[in-house]
This record gives sequence, structure tokens and C-alpha cells, in this order.
Amino acid sequence: MSFCTYLLKCADGSYYAGHTENLDARLAEHNSGEFSGYTSSRRPVALVWSATAPTRYEALEFEAQIKGWSRKKKEALIAGDWELVRSLALNHALRYAPSTGSVATQDQRKTAVDRSGSRSVATQDKRLVRIPPPPPVIILVRPQLGENIGKAARAMLNFGLTEMRLVSPRDGWPNPSAGPAAAGADVVLEQAQVFKSIADATADCAHVYATSVRRRGVIKPVATPAEAARTIRSEAGRSAILFGPERAGLENDDVAIARTLITVPVNPAFGSLNLAQAVILIAYEWSKGEALAQPSKIDLDPPAPQAELDGMIGQIEAMLESAGHFHPPDRAHIDRQMIRSILTKPGWSAQEVRTLRGVLRSLGRQLKK
Repeated sequence: MSFCTYLLKCADGSYYAGHTENLDARLAEHNSGEFSGYTSSRRPVALVWSATAPTRYEALEFEAQIKGWSRKKKEALIAGDWELVRSLALNHALRYAPSTGSVATQDQRKTAVDRSGSRSVATQDKRLVRIPPPPPVIILVRPQLGENIGKAARAMLNFGLTEMRLVSPRDGWPNPSAGPAAAGADVVLEQAQVFKSIADATADCAHVYATSVRRRGVIKPVATPAEAARTIRSEAGRSAILFGPERAGLENDDVAIARTLITVPVNPAFGSLNLAQAVILIAYEWSKGEALAQPSKIDLDPPAPQAELDGMIGQIEAMLESAGHFHPPDRAHIDRQMIRSILTKPGWSAQEVRTLRGVLRSLGRQLKK
């Protein structure tokens, strides 16, 4: 049996990624509304891309990779523009992808495993593209308030994480309080999955991490968020990160399921983090390896030429001289040195020097009246 990862275009122009073992039947379910969730209110939908995988795990992995992609990246995938996908994807490389200008059939797509255990894709032109592991899954265990689930979703999406799983949320799911708190991170909430147990929620994950600020007597390897992020990027297979309920965090039985404990260095006298704070700390460390948008940098003007700076200093000294500042006379030299030292520290640009000299001229005219 083979499995399929697919991409649908919805009636509102958005895209939906999923996986199935029977594509025709699943497409019919989407269009009839039998498949509840994102597409049920966005019908009709049209199949725009699909790829097969030998196992459900690999199809699910592929689905997770493309779920959080930008519209431009998804449309490059649909068009078969592998070079554009690679340039846009960066750390989200594509499994079972066609090479430039061609569409490879299933038998032309072969997977390989390098010595480190990381998967690669052999494209039609025999190039190997290394496939980094998918982003980690964020699992909220028995979360209590919908507002906190929404805030956690907002924290996730800020740093490029989109897959949230909920284990036995206290007030059920969906929760009307989550949406407003998510502040626009609706894609995370709409795709959130609910499980009855941590075992069910982590069944497809090769590496499970538990977050806690207390050791609780559990003997586990301990990592900081930064160390865990580096390990997650280097390990083949999917990783999951567990976060406990707001009131007391994960219980010992929850932590026992994990292989590694993530502990944030905090003030030993006050180690209380709320749920969204904990999620954002972990998500931020993971995001350091991603090509996320940053505020554009503005090039600073170069420092003003020394002659312009000297002119400004001379102007200030002349004004101070006329105001009788340099008194007693035997201290004047030291005062002048100090004024020059102060004014040379900022590294004024030419524009800044001109602006400040204009201010000084205005003050000088006022003093003469």
C-alpha cells in the first residue's frame, strides 16, 4: 500500500495540505463536507498537486513540511519549479520533488540515507538533496484555558511553527476563547489536533522532549532550549515538545515518556513561566536556524569629516566664551578638553553636525537679543 500527500486549492483561494491512502475518496469527502475542519467551509476544493510515499509516516512528514509554507512556495511546488522551491524553502527542503523543468514519476524518485542517518531525495537528474527533519510538534498536555492555547499558537507562528497538538484540553476543543488570544494565528488553531493521551499524540514522533523548570527527581538528560534546538535539527525523524498544564506543569508520568528534559535557566527564587512564555522561549531558539523575516536594517551615515566636527566644537566654545563659561581661566584648557571628549564620542554624521550647528546658531541669536 502507498500513501499520498496532497495539496488542495479552496474556493477562497487558500491552500490545504493533507495526506491519505485513498486520494479519490478523500477528495470526495472534502467536497461533500464530510471531512470536517478547514475545507468544510471553503468548498468546492480542487486538487492541484500530489505525491506518493511508501509509508504513512513519510506522507505525514511531507504534509507537515508544506503546511506552513508561504503561498509563493506552494505555488512553486504546484508549478514544478524545484529551483524556486529550494531557494524559498531553505531549511524546509522538499521530499519527493521533481528536478528543474521536469516532473519525475514515482519510480524515478528514490530515497537515500546518508551516514548521519538524515534522509535525502534523489531527483530525476541524480542530484541528492539533503532533507532536514521537519519542524518540531508542539504538544500542550491538559491545557486549562482557551486563552492560553491561543497565546501559545501566537507564539508558535511568530517563530515559524504551525503544528499544535492538544492532549485532553480541560474545556474541550475547539475553544471560543482561543481565537481572540491567538491574534491572527488562526492557521495553527484550525489545524490543531486533539488526542486522548500523550502516547497517542507522540506515536509518530521519534524524539520526545518534556519542558520543566523543576527536575522533580526524574533522571533524564537535561538540555537548554538552545541545545535542544540544535539536536532537533540534527536528528532524523520528527520531534515533539511537551508542555504541561498551567497550574502545575507536567507530572512525573508525563515526563517519563520523554527522552530528554528541556529546562530554561531561570531565577532559582522564582521559576514560574506561563504556558505561552514557555512556548515562545523554545520556539525562538528553534527559529534561529530558520530564515525568518527581520526588520530591515538601515545603513548609518558615515561619521562627519574632522573639519566639520572641529567647526561645531569651535562654535560651541565661542558661545561658551561669550557667556563667560571658561572661569577661572586656569581651568579653561581642561574644560575645553572635556567638551571635545564629550562631543567626539557619538560619531556624529555630517547631517547631525549640520543640524546641531543650526540649533546652536538659533540659540546664539536668541541670547544676543
